Amino acid sequence: MTQRIGIMGGTFDPIHIGHLVTAQEVYERFDLDKVIFMVAGKHPLKQRHVTPAGQRLEMVEIAIRDNPHFEASDYEVKRKKVTYTVDTLRHLHNVYPEDVEFYFITGADALFEIIEWKDAHELAEMTILVGATRPGYTIEQAQQRHEHAEEKFDIRYLEVPALAVSSTDVRHRVEQGRDVRYLVTDGVADYIRAHNLYTGK
Repeated sequence: MTQRIGIMGGTFDPIHIGHLVTAQEVYERFDLDKVIFMVAGKHPLKQRHVTPAGQRLEMVEIAIRDNPHFEASDYEVKRKKVTYTVDTLRHLHNVYPEDVEFYFITGADALFEIIEWKDAHELAEMTILVGATRPGYTIEQAQQRHEHAEEKFDIRYLEVPALAVSSTDVRHRVEQGRDVRYLVTDGVADYIRAHNLYTGK
């Protein structure tokens, strides 16, 4: 049988319930064997200050530790240089046998730009793309853009209500001294407090 593996890439600064609910929804909807949370090391597009990769990885490990179908990867963290999605997928194709299907999970808004990603033609051959959308998000523009693109991506869209939560909002709440309970797991909330993250101090 073909093994199906979800790859959820992200900065996870911090990981929140939107990420977790999305991963679980994709896991169930596409009958995956597992979902790998691929923690970004040096991101090619992030301009703001980002929490050290080791701490972001620890928060992911804390958040997913009770789910046997989730695992965290430090591949991009250990590379210590800018890593593109195509680099990670090449690595995974080398690690796993040929009878594996990869489902790359990202936000539907990011998929709008995917034809401009590095080696997009190769991405189209290596993975099925899952675009997680917020309620009310319009996907028609993205669909039209991909229909006319030279690369033929296999894209599936999935609406996830919990995606109304964002890492940006979590960071702002912590900076303002507000409670982030229920937006992140209890373990992640404890980690943020213990390490004084996002306070601006």
